Amino acid sequence: MKRSQVGEPTLELRGVTKAFGQVVALRDGELALYPGSIHALVGENGAGKSTVVKIIAGLYRRDAGDIRLAGRSVDFATTAEAKSAGIAVIYQEPTLFPDLSVTENIFMGRQPLGRFGRIDRARMRAEVETLFKQLGVNMDPDRTADGLSIADQQMIEIAKAVSLEARVLIMDEPTAALSGIEVERLFQVARSLRDEGRALLFISHRFDEVFALCDTITVMRDGGYVSTTPTADTDPDTVVAEMVGREITELFPKLDAEIGEPLLEVRGLTCPGVFSDIDFTVRAGEIVGLAGLVGAGRSEVARAVFGVDSYRSGSVKVAGKSVPKGKPTAAMRAGLALVPEDRRKQGLVLDESVARNTASAILDSISKLGLITARAEQRAARPWSEQLEVKANAMSTLAGTLSGGNQQKVVLGKWLATNPRVLIIDEPTRGIDVGTKSEVHRLLSTLAQQGMGVLMISSELPEVLGMADRVVVMREGRVTATIDRAHATQENVMHAATHGIDEETEQAA
Repeated sequence: MKRSQVGEPTLELRGVTKAFGQVVALRDGELALYPGSIHALVGENGAGKSTVVKIIAGLYRRDAGDIRLAGRSVDFATTAEAKSAGIAVIYQEPTLFPDLSVTENIFMGRQPLGRFGRIDRARMRAEVETLFKQLGVNMDPDRTADGLSIADQQMIEIAKAVSLEARVLIMDEPTAALSGIEVERLFQVARSLRDEGRALLFISHRFDEVFALCDTITVMRDGGYVSTTPTADTDPDTVVAEMVGREITELFPKLDAEIGEPLLEVRGLTCPGVFSDIDFTVRAGEIVGLAGLVGAGRSEVARAVFGVDSYRSGSVKVAGKSVPKGKPTAAMRAGLALVPEDRRKQGLVLDESVARNTASAILDSISKLGLITARAEQRAARPWSEQLEVKANAMSTLAGTLSGGNQQKVVLGKWLATNPRVLIIDEPTRGIDVGTKSEVHRLLSTLAQQGMGVLMISSELPEVLGMADRVVVMREGRVTATIDRAHATQENVMHAATHGIDEETEQAA
Protein backbone atom coordinates (compact mmCIF):
# COMPACT_ATOMS: atom_id res chain seq x y z
CA MET A 1 0.00 0.00 0.00
CA LYS A 2 1.36 3.39 -0.95
CA ARG A 3 1.69 5.90 1.85
CA SER A 4 0.55 9.51 1.60
CA GLN A 5 3.05 12.18 2.63
CA VAL A 6 1.63 14.20 5.50
CA GLY A 7 3.07 16.39 8.23
CA GLU A 8 6.57 17.83 8.30
CA PRO A 9 9.31 16.26 6.18
CA THR A 10 12.04 14.43 8.06
CA LEU A 11 14.56 15.76 5.55
CA GLU A 12 14.09 18.53 3.00
CA LEU A 13 16.33 20.13 0.37
CA ARG A 14 15.36 23.51 -1.06
CA GLY A 15 17.23 25.09 -3.97
CA VAL A 16 20.47 23.25 -3.19
CA THR A 17 23.33 23.95 -5.61
CA LYS A 18 26.82 22.47 -5.92
CA ALA A 19 29.54 23.30 -8.45
CA PHE A 20 33.04 21.99 -9.02
CA GLY A 21 34.92 24.83 -10.66
CA GLN A 22 32.96 25.75 -13.78
CA VAL A 23 30.98 22.50 -13.75
CA VAL A 24 27.59 22.74 -12.02
CA ALA A 25 26.83 19.25 -10.70
CA LEU A 26 23.57 20.24 -8.99
CA ARG A 27 21.38 23.28 -9.42
CA ASP A 28 18.27 24.15 -7.43
CA GLY A 29 17.94 20.63 -6.05
CA GLU A 30 14.58 19.86 -4.45
CA LEU A 31 13.74 16.83 -2.30
CA ALA A 32 11.40 16.10 0.62
CA LEU A 33 11.52 12.83 2.56
CA TYR A 34 8.61 12.11 4.91
CA PRO A 35 8.44 9.77 7.90
CA GLY A 36 6.87 6.41 7.09
CA SER A 37 7.47 6.79 3.36
CA ILE A 38 9.83 5.40 0.71
CA HIS A 39 10.85 8.01 -1.86
CA ALA A 40 12.53 7.15 -5.18
CA LEU A 41 15.19 9.38 -6.76
CA VAL A 42 15.70 8.55 -10.43
CA GLY A 43 17.69 9.95 -13.34
CA GLU A 44 20.41 9.02 -15.79
CA ASN A 45 24.02 8.78 -14.64
CA GLY A 46 25.22 12.36 -14.37
CA ALA A 47 21.76 13.66 -13.46
CA GLY A 48 22.96 14.79 -10.04
CA LYS A 49 21.64 11.98 -7.84
CA SER A 50 25.03 11.10 -6.35
CA THR A 51 25.74 14.76 -5.63
CA VAL A 52 22.47 15.02 -3.70
CA VAL A 53 23.36 11.93 -1.69
CA LYS A 54 26.90 13.12 -0.92
CA ILE A 55 25.64 16.51 0.25
CA ILE A 56 23.12 14.88 2.57
CA ALA A 57 25.80 12.48 3.83
CA GLY A 58 28.30 15.24 4.61
CA LEU A 59 30.82 14.33 1.89
CA TYR A 60 30.18 17.60 0.03
CA ARG A 61 29.22 21.05 1.33
CA ARG A 62 26.46 22.78 -0.60
CA ASP A 63 27.20 26.10 -2.29
CA ALA A 64 23.67 27.46 -1.95
CA GLY A 65 20.21 26.47 -0.79
CA ASP A 66 18.85 25.06 2.44
CA ILE A 67 18.81 21.60 4.04
CA ARG A 68 16.37 20.99 6.89
CA LEU A 69 16.31 17.96 9.19
CA ALA A 70 13.11 17.68 11.24
CA GLY A 71 12.44 21.35 10.50
CA ARG A 72 15.90 22.55 11.60
CA SER A 73 18.44 23.95 9.15
CA VAL A 74 21.58 21.78 9.00
CA ASP A 75 24.91 21.89 7.19
CA PHE A 76 26.95 18.71 7.69
CA ALA A 77 30.69 19.31 7.42
CA THR A 78 31.59 15.63 7.80
CA THR A 79 30.04 12.21 7.38
CA ALA A 80 30.34 11.74 11.15
CA GLU A 81 28.06 14.74 11.69
CA ALA A 82 25.48 13.30 9.29
CA LYS A 83 25.60 9.88 10.96
CA SER A 84 25.23 11.34 14.44
CA ALA A 85 22.19 13.29 13.19
CA GLY A 86 20.56 10.00 12.14
CA ILE A 87 21.41 9.69 8.45
CA ALA A 88 22.71 6.40 7.06
CA VAL A 89 23.77 5.76 3.46
CA ILE A 90 24.12 2.46 1.62
CA TYR A 91 26.27 3.24 -1.39
CA GLN A 92 26.18 1.43 -4.74
CA GLU A 93 29.78 0.24 -4.38
CA PRO A 94 30.47 -1.53 -1.05
CA THR A 95 33.35 -0.06 0.95
CA LEU A 96 34.47 -2.81 3.29
CA PHE A 97 37.83 -3.51 4.91
CA PRO A 98 38.78 -6.85 3.34
CA ASP A 99 41.09 -8.00 6.13
CA LEU A 100 38.54 -7.43 8.91
CA SER A 101 35.70 -9.72 9.92
CA VAL A 102 32.09 -9.14 8.92
CA THR A 103 31.32 -8.11 12.51
CA GLU A 104 34.25 -5.67 12.66
CA ASN A 105 33.13 -4.06 9.40
CA ILE A 106 29.59 -3.51 10.65
CA PHE A 107 30.80 -1.86 13.89
CA MET A 108 33.81 -0.01 12.44
CA GLY A 109 34.31 3.26 14.33
CA ARG A 110 31.65 2.59 16.97
CA GLN A 111 32.69 -0.60 18.73
CA PRO A 112 30.96 -1.14 22.10
CA LEU A 113 33.33 -1.16 25.07
CA GLY A 114 33.26 -3.49 28.05
CA ARG A 115 35.33 -3.65 31.21
CA PHE A 116 38.62 -1.77 31.30
CA GLY A 117 37.70 -0.01 28.05
CA ARG A 118 38.19 -3.09 25.92
CA ILE A 119 36.07 -3.81 22.84
CA ASP A 120 33.14 -6.04 23.77
CA ARG A 121 33.44 -8.55 20.93
CA ALA A 122 30.82 -10.91 22.31
CA ARG A 123 28.24 -8.13 22.34
CA MET A 124 29.19 -7.11 18.80
CA ARG A 125 28.81 -10.65 17.53
CA ALA A 126 25.46 -11.14 19.27
CA GLU A 127 24.11 -7.93 17.74
CA VAL A 128 25.30 -8.98 14.27
CA GLU A 129 23.56 -12.34 14.64
CA THR A 130 20.34 -10.51 15.55
CA LEU A 131 20.76 -8.19 12.55
CA PHE A 132 21.38 -11.08 10.17
CA LYS A 133 18.32 -12.89 11.47
CA GLN A 134 16.23 -9.77 10.86
CA LEU A 135 17.62 -9.45 7.32
CA GLY A 136 17.45 -13.17 6.55
CA VAL A 137 21.21 -13.31 5.91
CA ASN A 138 23.02 -16.63 6.24
CA MET A 139 26.62 -15.55 6.83
CA ASP A 140 29.34 -16.29 9.38
CA PRO A 141 29.89 -13.07 11.41
CA ASP A 142 33.50 -14.10 12.06
CA ARG A 143 34.64 -14.61 8.47
CA THR A 144 36.76 -11.93 6.80
CA ALA A 145 35.20 -9.70 4.17
CA ASP A 146 37.87 -10.61 1.63
CA GLY A 147 36.43 -12.81 -1.11
CA LEU A 148 32.77 -12.06 -0.43
CA SER A 149 30.54 -11.65 -3.46
CA ILE A 150 29.14 -8.21 -4.27
CA ALA A 151 25.72 -9.40 -3.07
CA ASP A 152 27.14 -10.43 0.32
CA GLN A 153 29.12 -7.19 0.60
CA GLN A 154 25.95 -5.25 -0.11
CA MET A 155 24.05 -7.12 2.59
CA ILE A 156 26.78 -6.21 5.09
CA GLU A 157 26.39 -2.54 4.14
CA ILE A 158 22.64 -2.85 4.64
CA ALA A 159 23.15 -4.47 8.05
CA LYS A 160 25.57 -1.68 8.98
CA ALA A 161 23.02 0.99 8.07
CA VAL A 162 20.14 -0.75 9.84
CA SER A 163 22.26 -1.12 12.97
CA LEU A 164 22.64 2.67 13.15
CA GLU A 165 18.89 2.99 13.79
CA ALA A 166 18.89 6.01 11.49
CA ARG A 167 15.75 8.08 10.93
CA VAL A 168 16.81 8.73 7.31
CA LEU A 169 18.08 5.75 5.31
CA ILE A 170 19.45 6.35 1.81
CA MET A 171 19.79 3.28 -0.41
CA ASP A 172 21.89 3.96 -3.52
CA GLU A 173 21.39 1.06 -5.98
CA PRO A 174 21.24 -1.50 -3.13
CA THR A 175 19.79 -4.24 -5.35
CA ALA A 176 22.15 -3.89 -8.32
CA ALA A 177 23.85 -7.24 -7.62
CA LEU A 178 20.98 -9.03 -5.89
CA SER A 179 18.70 -11.71 -7.34
CA GLY A 180 14.91 -11.77 -7.01
CA ILE A 181 14.85 -13.53 -3.65
CA GLU A 182 17.48 -11.22 -2.11
CA VAL A 183 15.66 -8.18 -3.50
CA GLU A 184 12.36 -9.22 -1.95
CA ARG A 185 14.12 -9.85 1.37
CA LEU A 186 15.57 -6.34 1.19
CA PHE A 187 12.16 -4.91 0.35
CA GLN A 188 10.67 -6.59 3.41
CA VAL A 189 13.32 -4.91 5.56
CA ALA A 190 12.72 -1.55 3.84
CA ARG A 191 8.99 -1.80 4.43
CA SER A 192 9.47 -2.71 8.08
CA LEU A 193 11.74 0.33 8.52
CA ARG A 194 9.14 2.48 6.80
CA ASP A 195 6.45 1.13 9.11
CA GLU A 196 8.61 2.15 12.08
CA GLY A 197 8.30 5.74 10.85
CA ARG A 198 11.68 6.16 9.18
CA ALA A 199 12.16 8.09 5.95
CA LEU A 200 13.79 6.13 3.12
CA LEU A 201 15.35 7.38 -0.11
CA PHE A 202 15.66 4.65 -2.74
CA ILE A 203 17.86 5.19 -5.81
CA SER A 204 17.51 2.61 -8.57
CA HIS A 205 17.56 2.20 -12.33
CA ARG A 206 15.13 -0.72 -12.07
CA PHE A 207 11.66 0.68 -12.62
CA ASP A 208 9.88 -2.50 -11.54
CA GLU A 209 11.48 -2.05 -8.12
CA VAL A 210 10.70 1.66 -7.96
CA PHE A 211 7.03 1.13 -8.73
CA ALA A 212 6.74 -1.89 -6.42
CA LEU A 213 8.39 -0.28 -3.41
CA CYS A 214 8.17 3.49 -3.51
CA ASP A 215 5.40 5.94 -2.67
CA THR A 216 6.80 8.95 -4.52
CA ILE A 217 9.23 9.54 -7.39
CA THR A 218 11.51 12.53 -7.88
CA VAL A 219 13.09 12.83 -11.32
CA MET A 220 16.38 14.63 -12.05
CA ARG A 221 18.02 15.44 -15.38
CA ASP A 222 21.34 17.11 -16.22
CA GLY A 223 21.96 18.18 -12.62
CA GLY A 224 18.53 19.77 -12.18
CA TYR A 225 15.22 18.98 -10.56
CA VAL A 226 12.44 17.91 -12.96
CA SER A 227 9.43 16.67 -10.99
CA THR A 228 8.05 14.94 -7.91
CA THR A 229 4.99 12.72 -8.42
CA PRO A 230 3.12 10.09 -6.38
CA THR A 231 3.95 6.68 -7.85
CA ALA A 232 0.26 5.92 -8.33
CA ASP A 233 -0.10 8.98 -10.58
CA THR A 234 2.64 8.18 -13.12
CA ASP A 235 4.01 5.29 -15.19
CA PRO A 236 7.43 4.07 -16.39
CA ASP A 237 7.15 5.61 -19.86
CA THR A 238 6.44 9.05 -18.38
CA VAL A 239 9.31 8.77 -15.93
CA VAL A 240 11.75 7.69 -18.66
CA ALA A 241 10.70 10.60 -20.88
CA GLU A 242 11.30 13.02 -18.00
CA MET A 243 14.67 11.44 -17.20
CA VAL A 244 16.18 11.49 -20.68
CA GLY A 245 14.16 14.22 -22.38
CA ARG A 246 13.08 11.70 -25.00
CA GLU A 247 11.29 8.38 -25.25
CA ILE A 248 13.24 5.13 -25.05
CA THR A 249 11.21 3.07 -27.47
CA GLU A 250 13.28 -0.09 -27.21
CA LEU A 251 15.03 -1.04 -24.00
CA PHE A 252 15.83 -4.47 -25.45
CA PRO A 253 16.61 -3.82 -29.14
CA LYS A 254 17.04 -7.45 -30.25
CA LEU A 255 18.23 -7.57 -33.86
CA ASP A 256 17.77 -10.57 -36.14
CA ALA A 257 20.99 -12.53 -36.47
CA GLU A 258 21.98 -15.63 -38.40
CA ILE A 259 22.94 -18.36 -35.94
CA GLY A 260 26.08 -20.13 -37.13
CA GLU A 261 28.51 -22.79 -35.98
CA PRO A 262 29.48 -23.38 -32.35
CA LEU A 263 32.12 -20.91 -31.16
CA LEU A 264 32.28 -21.77 -27.45
CA GLU A 265 31.73 -25.32 -26.21
CA VAL A 266 31.87 -26.08 -22.50
CA ARG A 267 31.60 -29.74 -21.53
CA GLY A 268 31.56 -31.35 -18.08
CA LEU A 269 33.22 -28.39 -16.37
CA THR A 270 33.63 -29.25 -12.69
CA CYS A 271 35.21 -27.52 -9.69
CA PRO A 272 34.27 -29.41 -6.51
CA GLY A 273 32.23 -27.32 -4.10
CA VAL A 274 31.67 -24.57 -6.67
CA PHE A 275 30.08 -26.02 -9.83
CA SER A 276 29.64 -29.45 -11.37
CA ASP A 277 29.18 -30.98 -14.83
CA ILE A 278 28.51 -27.69 -16.65
CA ASP A 279 27.51 -28.10 -20.31
CA PHE A 280 26.54 -25.35 -22.75
CA THR A 281 27.30 -24.03 -26.23
CA VAL A 282 27.44 -20.50 -27.64
CA ARG A 283 27.12 -20.24 -31.43
CA ALA A 284 28.11 -17.49 -33.82
CA GLY A 285 25.45 -14.78 -33.87
CA GLU A 286 23.87 -16.03 -30.65
CA ILE A 287 23.32 -14.38 -27.27
CA VAL A 288 23.12 -17.02 -24.55
CA GLY A 289 21.83 -15.83 -21.19
CA LEU A 290 23.28 -17.48 -18.09
CA ALA A 291 20.63 -17.05 -15.41
CA GLY A 292 20.18 -18.11 -11.79
CA LEU A 293 20.17 -16.73 -8.28
CA VAL A 294 23.20 -14.99 -6.81
CA GLY A 295 25.43 -17.80 -5.53
CA ALA A 296 24.38 -20.27 -8.22
CA GLY A 297 27.93 -20.31 -9.60
CA ARG A 298 27.41 -18.31 -12.81
CA SER A 299 30.33 -15.89 -12.35
CA GLU A 300 32.57 -18.71 -11.16
CA VAL A 301 31.86 -20.65 -14.36
CA ALA A 302 32.65 -17.58 -16.48
CA ARG A 303 35.94 -17.04 -14.65
CA ALA A 304 36.89 -20.69 -15.13
CA VAL A 305 36.03 -20.63 -18.84
CA PHE A 306 38.24 -17.56 -19.28
CA GLY A 307 41.05 -19.07 -17.23
CA VAL A 308 41.01 -16.69 -14.27
CA ASP A 309 40.12 -19.64 -12.03
CA SER A 310 41.06 -23.25 -12.60
CA TYR A 311 38.81 -26.34 -12.52
CA ARG A 312 39.31 -30.03 -11.88
CA SER A 313 37.75 -31.62 -14.96
CA GLY A 314 35.92 -30.85 -18.18
CA SER A 315 36.87 -28.96 -21.31
CA VAL A 316 36.57 -25.58 -22.99
CA LYS A 317 36.79 -25.26 -26.77
CA VAL A 318 36.72 -22.17 -28.97
CA ALA A 319 36.01 -22.80 -32.65
CA GLY A 320 36.72 -26.48 -32.07
CA LYS A 321 40.15 -25.98 -30.45
CA SER A 322 40.81 -26.77 -26.80
CA VAL A 323 41.67 -23.92 -24.46
CA PRO A 324 44.04 -24.83 -21.59
CA LYS A 325 42.63 -24.24 -18.12
CA GLY A 326 43.90 -21.56 -15.80
CA LYS A 327 45.52 -19.46 -18.54
CA PRO A 328 43.71 -16.20 -19.40
CA THR A 329 46.34 -15.27 -22.00
CA ALA A 330 45.63 -18.53 -23.84
CA ALA A 331 41.89 -17.80 -23.64
CA MET A 332 42.49 -14.34 -25.12
CA ARG A 333 44.58 -15.78 -27.95
CA ALA A 334 41.77 -18.24 -28.66
CA GLY A 335 39.31 -15.35 -29.02
CA LEU A 336 37.64 -15.11 -25.60
CA ALA A 337 36.99 -11.83 -23.78
CA LEU A 338 35.57 -11.37 -20.25
CA VAL A 339 33.85 -8.25 -18.96
CA PRO A 340 33.72 -8.99 -15.20
CA GLU A 341 30.88 -8.36 -12.77
CA ASP A 342 32.80 -5.89 -10.62
CA ARG A 343 34.04 -3.35 -13.16
CA ARG A 344 35.72 -1.12 -10.55
CA LYS A 345 37.83 -3.83 -8.90
CA GLN A 346 38.31 -6.34 -11.71
CA GLY A 347 37.75 -4.44 -14.94
CA LEU A 348 39.45 -1.08 -14.49
CA VAL A 349 42.47 0.62 -13.00
CA LEU A 350 40.62 3.59 -11.55
CA ASP A 351 43.68 5.81 -11.17
CA GLU A 352 44.64 5.37 -14.83
CA SER A 353 43.28 7.17 -17.88
CA VAL A 354 40.50 6.13 -20.23
CA ALA A 355 43.11 5.58 -22.93
CA ARG A 356 45.36 3.39 -20.79
CA ASN A 357 42.44 1.28 -19.55
CA THR A 358 41.01 0.80 -23.03
CA ALA A 359 44.36 -0.19 -24.52
CA SER A 360 45.46 -2.38 -21.61
CA ALA A 361 44.38 -5.69 -23.22
CA ILE A 362 46.26 -5.04 -26.49
CA LEU A 363 49.58 -3.68 -25.24
CA ASP A 364 51.62 -6.20 -27.24
CA SER A 365 50.14 -4.94 -30.49
CA ILE A 366 50.84 -1.25 -29.82
CA SER A 367 54.31 -1.50 -28.28
CA LYS A 368 57.50 -0.74 -30.19
CA LEU A 369 60.69 -2.35 -28.94
CA GLY A 370 58.89 -3.02 -25.68
CA LEU A 371 57.93 0.64 -25.21
CA ILE A 372 54.39 2.03 -25.11
CA THR A 373 53.72 5.73 -25.58
CA ALA A 374 50.69 7.70 -24.40
CA ARG A 375 50.08 8.65 -28.05
CA ALA A 376 49.92 4.97 -29.06
CA GLU A 377 47.48 4.25 -26.24
CA GLN A 378 45.25 7.14 -27.26
CA ARG A 379 45.39 6.17 -30.93
CA ALA A 380 44.32 2.61 -30.11
CA ALA A 381 41.63 3.64 -27.61
CA ARG A 382 40.00 6.58 -29.38
CA PRO A 383 37.98 4.60 -31.98
CA TRP A 384 36.37 2.50 -29.25
CA SER A 385 35.64 5.50 -27.06
CA GLU A 386 34.01 7.23 -30.00
CA GLN A 387 32.07 4.17 -31.12
CA LEU A 388 30.79 3.51 -27.59
CA GLU A 389 30.21 7.24 -26.98
CA VAL A 390 32.18 7.35 -23.74
CA LYS A 391 31.42 10.68 -22.07
CA ALA A 392 34.80 11.93 -20.88
CA ASN A 393 36.45 15.33 -21.15
CA ALA A 394 39.55 13.76 -22.70
CA MET A 395 41.25 10.41 -23.26
CA SER A 396 43.47 11.36 -20.30
CA THR A 397 40.48 11.51 -17.93
CA LEU A 398 40.88 9.10 -15.02
CA ALA A 399 38.50 6.12 -15.20
CA GLY A 400 37.59 6.50 -11.52
CA THR A 401 35.97 9.89 -12.20
CA LEU A 402 33.52 8.54 -14.80
CA SER A 403 29.91 7.57 -14.16
CA GLY A 404 29.08 3.88 -13.81
CA GLY A 405 27.70 3.68 -17.34
CA ASN A 406 30.79 5.24 -18.87
CA GLN A 407 33.06 3.00 -16.82
CA GLN A 408 31.19 0.01 -18.24
CA LYS A 409 31.71 1.36 -21.76
CA VAL A 410 35.46 1.67 -21.13
CA VAL A 411 35.63 -1.96 -19.96
CA LEU A 412 33.65 -3.03 -23.04
CA GLY A 413 35.95 -1.04 -25.31
CA LYS A 414 39.00 -2.60 -23.67
CA TRP A 415 37.83 -6.11 -24.54
CA LEU A 416 36.28 -5.35 -27.92
CA ALA A 417 39.68 -3.94 -28.92
CA THR A 418 40.99 -7.53 -28.75
CA ASN A 419 38.57 -8.46 -31.58
CA PRO A 420 37.15 -11.50 -29.72
CA ARG A 421 35.14 -14.34 -31.20
CA VAL A 422 33.17 -14.80 -27.97
CA LEU A 423 32.33 -12.03 -25.49
CA ILE A 424 31.53 -13.15 -21.94
CA ILE A 425 29.85 -10.28 -20.12
CA ASP A 426 28.87 -10.53 -16.45
CA GLU A 427 26.04 -8.21 -15.30
CA PRO A 428 26.33 -5.92 -18.37
CA THR A 429 24.05 -3.16 -17.06
CA ARG A 430 24.52 -3.34 -13.29
CA GLY A 431 24.09 0.12 -11.79
CA ILE A 432 23.75 2.06 -15.05
CA ASP A 433 20.85 4.22 -16.18
CA VAL A 434 18.05 3.31 -18.53
CA GLY A 435 19.42 5.26 -21.50
CA THR A 436 22.85 3.62 -21.25
CA LYS A 437 21.21 0.22 -20.72
CA SER A 438 19.50 0.58 -24.06
CA GLU A 439 22.85 1.51 -25.67
CA VAL A 440 24.62 -1.53 -24.15
CA HIS A 441 21.80 -3.85 -25.22
CA ARG A 442 21.92 -2.47 -28.77
CA LEU A 443 25.69 -2.97 -28.85
CA LEU A 444 25.41 -6.61 -27.74
CA SER A 445 22.72 -7.24 -30.31
CA THR A 446 24.83 -5.62 -33.05
CA LEU A 447 27.88 -7.69 -32.11
CA ALA A 448 25.81 -10.87 -32.35
CA GLN A 449 24.41 -9.78 -35.71
CA GLN A 450 28.01 -9.37 -36.90
CA GLY A 451 28.74 -12.99 -35.99
CA MET A 452 30.16 -12.76 -32.48
CA GLY A 453 29.01 -15.19 -29.81
CA VAL A 454 27.84 -13.57 -26.57
CA LEU A 455 27.52 -15.22 -23.16
CA MET A 456 25.55 -12.80 -20.98
CA ILE A 457 25.28 -13.33 -17.23
CA SER A 458 22.52 -11.28 -15.64
CA SER A 459 20.49 -11.19 -12.44
CA GLU A 460 17.82 -9.10 -14.18
CA LEU A 461 15.26 -11.50 -15.67
CA PRO A 462 13.75 -8.90 -18.03
CA GLU A 463 17.24 -8.39 -19.49
CA VAL A 464 17.78 -12.14 -19.95
CA LEU A 465 14.36 -12.65 -21.51
CA GLY A 466 14.66 -9.53 -23.68
CA MET A 467 18.11 -10.23 -25.12
CA ALA A 468 18.90 -13.97 -25.03
CA ASP A 469 18.33 -16.45 -27.86
CA ARG A 470 18.66 -19.23 -25.30
CA VAL A 471 18.68 -19.21 -21.50
CA VAL A 472 20.94 -21.56 -19.54
CA VAL A 473 19.72 -21.69 -15.93
CA MET A 474 21.95 -22.64 -12.98
CA ARG A 475 21.09 -23.64 -9.45
CA GLU A 476 23.60 -24.51 -6.72
CA GLY A 477 26.45 -24.99 -9.19
CA ARG A 478 24.55 -27.09 -11.74
CA VAL A 479 22.74 -26.44 -15.00
CA THR A 480 19.06 -27.15 -14.40
CA ALA A 481 17.57 -26.04 -17.72
CA THR A 482 18.35 -24.76 -21.21
CA ILE A 483 15.34 -22.90 -22.61
CA ASP A 484 15.01 -21.36 -26.05
CA ARG A 485 13.77 -17.80 -26.51
CA ALA A 486 10.29 -18.77 -27.66
CA HIS A 487 9.60 -20.73 -24.47
CA ALA A 488 11.51 -18.67 -21.90
CA THR A 489 9.27 -16.97 -19.34
CA GLN A 490 9.89 -15.48 -15.92
CA GLU A 491 7.97 -18.37 -14.39
CA ASN A 492 9.90 -21.26 -15.92
CA VAL A 493 13.30 -19.56 -15.58
CA MET A 494 12.66 -18.81 -11.88
CA HIS A 495 11.32 -22.33 -11.34
CA ALA A 496 14.51 -23.80 -12.78
CA ALA A 497 16.60 -21.39 -10.70
CA THR A 498 14.87 -22.26 -7.43
CA HIS A 499 13.50 -25.80 -7.78
CA GLY A 500 15.34 -27.41 -10.66
CA ILE A 501 13.36 -28.41 -13.73
CA ASP A 502 9.99 -30.01 -14.33
CA GLU A 503 8.68 -31.98 -17.29
CA GLU A 504 7.03 -28.99 -18.93
CA THR A 505 10.27 -26.97 -18.87
CA GLU A 506 12.28 -29.92 -20.16
CA GLN A 507 10.02 -30.13 -23.20
CA ALA A 508 10.44 -26.40 -23.84
CA ALA A 509 14.20 -26.54 -23.52
